[in-house]
Amino acid sequence: MSTQRMFRRGLLLPTWALATTVAATPQTTPQAELAPITVTATRTAQSPFDVAASVDVVAAPASGSLDVNASELLQGVPGILARDRQNYAQDTQISIRGFGARATFGIRGVRLYSDGIPATMPDGQGQVSHFNLDAADRIEVLRGPFSALYGNASGGVVQLFSAEGTDPPQVRLGLAGGSDGLLRATLNARGVQGALDYNLDFSHFRTDGYRDHSRAQRESGNAVLGWKLDEHRKLTVVLNTMNLPGAQDPLGLTPRQFHDNPRQADDAATTFNTRKSVSQQQAGLIYDDQLSDASHLRLMGYYGQRSVLQYLSIPAVAQISPLSAGGVVDLGNEYGGGDARWTWASALAGRPFELTVGASYDNQHQHRRGYENFVDDTVGVRGALRRDEQDRVHDFDQYAQASWRVADAWTVMAGLRHSEVKFATDDRYLTASNPDDSGRVDYAATTPVAGVLYRVSPTAHLYASYGKGFETPTFSELGYRNDGDSGLNFGLQPSRTRSAEVGLKLRPRPGTQADIALFRADSRDEVAVATSLGGRTTYQNIPRARRQGAEASLTTTLAPRWKLQLAYTYLDARFRSPFLACAGRCSAPNTPVDAGARIAGVPRSNGYAALHFGGETGWQADLDGRYMATVPTDDLGTVEAPPYAVFGAGMGYVVEGGHWRTHAFARIDNLADRRYVGSVIVNDGNGRYFEPGSGRTFLLGVDLRWQP
Repeated sequence: MSTQRMFRRGLLLPTWALATTVAATPQTTPQAELAPITVTATRTAQSPFDVAASVDVVAAPASGSLDVNASELLQGVPGILARDRQNYAQDTQISIRGFGARATFGIRGVRLYSDGIPATMPDGQGQVSHFNLDAADRIEVLRGPFSALYGNASGGVVQLFSAEGTDPPQVRLGLAGGSDGLLRATLNARGVQGALDYNLDFSHFRTDGYRDHSRAQRESGNAVLGWKLDEHRKLTVVLNTMNLPGAQDPLGLTPRQFHDNPRQADDAATTFNTRKSVSQQQAGLIYDDQLSDASHLRLMGYYGQRSVLQYLSIPAVAQISPLSAGGVVDLGNEYGGGDARWTWASALAGRPFELTVGASYDNQHQHRRGYENFVDDTVGVRGALRRDEQDRVHDFDQYAQASWRVADAWTVMAGLRHSEVKFATDDRYLTASNPDDSGRVDYAATTPVAGVLYRVSPTAHLYASYGKGFETPTFSELGYRNDGDSGLNFGLQPSRTRSAEVGLKLRPRPGTQADIALFRADSRDEVAVATSLGGRTTYQNIPRARRQGAEASLTTTLAPRWKLQLAYTYLDARFRSPFLACAGRCSAPNTPVDAGARIAGVPRSNGYAALHFGGETGWQADLDGRYMATVPTDDLGTVEAPPYAVFGAGMGYVVEGGHWRTHAFARIDNLADRRYVGSVIVNDGNGRYFEPGSGRTFLLGVDLRWQP
């Protein structure tokens, strides 16, 4: 039997385990335990078990892991794909239930937050490169209809929360090194001093890269400072900085290149020295006021700057056109905004009731410049100016949501959000052959959601939800018109989605939880690639698309020191309308795509399994595996990334003595040294679809913790 078939059969265990565990377990209330708490679905602290939505809480490991990429924490959550590109010039690739799979860089279609501050710009473009995992307490992942209550995102929400200060205080030092010149060093201090609690962190990471021309270095700093003004009021300051200087971009590989040598970089990467530098600094201020026993006020404001300088592999001949923006991208971003929220929690008709109303505003001012990537016969350098524009986008949203336990067994949830997103560009690069392309476009949507949760028993909760969502094109997707003329593609429409899900949540005994969800999302005006030629990617709307499938997960304690985790996702994502797409390089869509074609970048199934051994001290061990089905790389379905299953193992030892806790650990990933495609670049005009995953890699490290 093949490894992949064994893995697929193994992933049937969640469903089997649900039925077996429930049948064998008496229907009594579980004993008290430290259950996870989520705030993402309802904006107030709730147990995920009592929320009519698919939401998972992933605790950050205390020590013993790399803590560099968000994909490390998210791989065990069903419905979400967080794929490490092995390319730090392009960030982690994240999609939820197929939304966001079209993103060739950054993250789209998914709302991102770090300590309550948006990591998604108002146009829908986001990134997680500044997520500081070493300081994190948890990540929450919301999927399905209720994500629409966060505005311009139809797929889901990912929120990172930093840990609060500890009493007694702690100082943590981490050092890890491994294959391909990998090095991670971290320093963290957290504690409580009178009315102040703090979490301060600095991390350094560098790697020579698994592939040629993929060297990267990243420094990240994060500080969360909280002051208790009195018993009812608290002020929190969040500071974050990230620097990524000159991260090399090896580009994708064609299937032939991948077959010949997955560690190679495309020749264009070395010829043009493709690379990207990013610098970001941001600050946020959060004010919490418990106005009374029933009401709470939360005010949040933030401001940040982000600069990006990227050298692309566009040949000089492709920049002859007067409409070319060149091969060097220089972006200067200033962004900021705020959120005001009031929550009332009391009783309505004698039953528990919660109401939250609020408004948010986000603004982004982007100075976008483009330059030729050559001077005379020298390539990979900054040349003549080819683009200069001031881009502005802002949103203003109002929202309300409520939760009412209308009976002991029933809770209903509902919400409404009205969003306005406005784009404007001021073109400052004017020549005889390049006219003024200034313009503006406004989008608006009202997105209602509703859900109901039924407590079948103290250990089983059934829920259903339905809602509408929308997703605007990003500024990058508006960047070029698909008719070849100059100017932004202001004819591109936002995608609008109707989604529904039903699910079952089981907590049959302490230490065991299982979830099953069935979902469907129907979109109109799906945003998809129209052309990709000479560094210009244009986009079009596809009338109809559908994503439907199922998710299952199981976490259970097998014995006092043994824990099993399983997750599986089945997802059928297809266009439901025929359209024209590009076959390779073309200046206009020229090849028919029939209704029923699969959406590129979305596997039909994927799964995760892990077995953990260990406790607070002594020996610890992990064995895990990931499976991915075939992934179509273009809308025509001409190329697919092959399926794969990879396995990893780790071991460590924790000792505590005096004021010190020491955790020494080792890990091997891709035990069988399997050749596989870690992520794909959808609809790449050069056919360089594949971003290889790393081969067998080793990691050794030690984490030290001191407390008085």
